Amino acid sequence: MNLFRLRSCRAMVCALLLCAAGTALAQPYPSKSIRIVVPFAAGGTSDVLTRLIGQRLTPLYGQQIIIDNRPGSGGQIGAEIVARAPADGYTLLSGTIGIHAAYAIYTKLQHDPAKDLQPVILLAEVPSVLVVHPSMPVKNVKEFMALARARPGEITFGSAGVGSSTHMTGEFFKLTAKVDLTHIPYKGSAPALSDLLGGQIQAMFENLPTLPPHIAAGKVRALGVTSKARSPALPEVPTVAEAGLPGFEATAWFTIAAPSKVPAPVIQKLNADMNGVMKMPEIEAKFRELGLNRIGGSPEDAAKYFAAETEKWNKVIKAANLRAD
Repeated sequence: MNLFRLRSCRAMVCALLLCAAGTALAQPYPSKSIRIVVPFAAGGTSDVLTRLIGQRLTPLYGQQIIIDNRPGSGGQIGAEIVARAPADGYTLLSGTIGIHAAYAIYTKLQHDPAKDLQPVILLAEVPSVLVVHPSMPVKNVKEFMALARARPGEITFGSAGVGSSTHMTGEFFKLTAKVDLTHIPYKGSAPALSDLLGGQIQAMFENLPTLPPHIAAGKVRALGVTSKARSPALPEVPTVAEAGLPGFEATAWFTIAAPSKVPAPVIQKLNADMNGVMKMPEIEAKFRELGLNRIGGSPEDAAKYFAAETEKWNKVIKAANLRAD
């Protein structure tokens, strides 16, 4: 009798466990808050853009979108957190060039961005702007290059960290213009820009969205945008190419990624919902205001874009012999 009761109890426990598992699997996604890791300090373009998307996803999902700033190592600290997170779709990454295309700079990463992360969506691209502190005795790109050649290594430029778009654009400029600038890495664009405004560094290749108020107030001087064409957000500022460095072009871009083993249905839902958010009239207007070029598309489109950008920036990394441990 005791043996029969024991077997009955075991059967009941197994049934309850199977029922609980079935209920869990049947829960719609998302059934709890989602964390998006922004691997830079608050206030930079990646942070601003991610919060903009997160604010619209919160009412859509009825769940809180938590923005978690984890700066350091050009974004790779935050990237590793997400790469090692549970593959359930509740921890996402706000990714950039440094994480998905210029990671070859780092020789001792504990994760492989190409294998451990998968794209959800490519959000937008934006030009950077070569800006200098007003005390710099230059008014345009040609004068900046002339001063840099006359004072090799003396002009400092700040970035969001080693391998970030603001760093890589500067290195690309150095190679193309054949000038020697000294790179000063920060844990995000916001602290670098703060030091530029204070005169602790002399230049930046900063993403456009954070700059218009400072340019209008005369706190920084804009010499050129790094895109192929002028930006509607700063129509009076020439491109770097037209201002003295023909053929120069580089843009920053921003994406949402997830751990590589997150199931395809979750990735597809996130992709569809974020595409929808970016088509909202108020978001389209905000993108125009910030000078962001909306991209969107499928996860497969983003993966192809990553591959092309990785090839491009690996050439710069090799030519400039860039390494970071």
